[in-house]
Amino acid sequence: MSCILHIETSTSVCSVAVSDDSQVIFHQENHDGPNHSEHLGTMVDEAMSFADSHAIPFDAVAVSCGPGSYTGLRIGVSMAKGLCVGRDLKLVAVPTLELLCVPVLLRESLPLGGGQTGPLPDDALLCPMIDARRMEVFAAIYDRSLRPVRATQADIVEADTYKQWLDERPVFFFGNGAAKCRETIAHPNAHFLDGIEPIAKWMQPLAERRLINGQTEDVAYFVPFYLKDYVAGKPKNLLAT
Repeated sequence: MSCILHIETSTSVCSVAVSDDSQVIFHQENHDGPNHSEHLGTMVDEAMSFADSHAIPFDAVAVSCGPGSYTGLRIGVSMAKGLCVGRDLKLVAVPTLELLCVPVLLRESLPLGGGQTGPLPDDALLCPMIDARRMEVFAAIYDRSLRPVRATQADIVEADTYKQWLDERPVFFFGNGAAKCRETIAHPNAHFLDGIEPIAKWMQPLAERRLINGQTEDVAYFVPFYLKDYVAGKPKNLLAT
């Protein structure tokens, strides 16, 4: 197993975690943002000091790579790349929308409509959303195994945007872009979850799987989501700021 430093700065929350042998052994969160430039350095220093004081060598740095805030992603990725160069560590990129699904999958009970709660249905789809502007979001659709049903893209949310999936299966919407869609997506199979945020401590299973599978990034050339030329055919000027 590996020791990984996790950095998440894609939204207004700034968070850092350390995992070792598949267990999170350190984590900090700051919800006063967006002011990541003020807090991230101190949080990373404390995380690395914690690991160093326990003689636990780092193997990799994992960073949430978007979509999300242009400034937040830039700060987080810059920090991660600097640490990888300075300590000769591997770099692992974790998609923010995939990360958002982890706390949902770990919940034992979810609101199922009609005042009922229960476990996530076997046929459920997960639709994490990151706010962009107006009625735009960045969204993807996953099944319970985190297999992509529809890739990440920029959506202008209207009543029928997700109809083809809602007509077939329950779809759970969450993330900081979901709240503004609640009134627009009025379908009996639509379920909205509050309070789901991308946090560094949830990155462990995703980052460790990528590291085991050799899915690491070229530190010199890696860029986050907002610098990709196109996202599902949409020009990069649609990315969240």
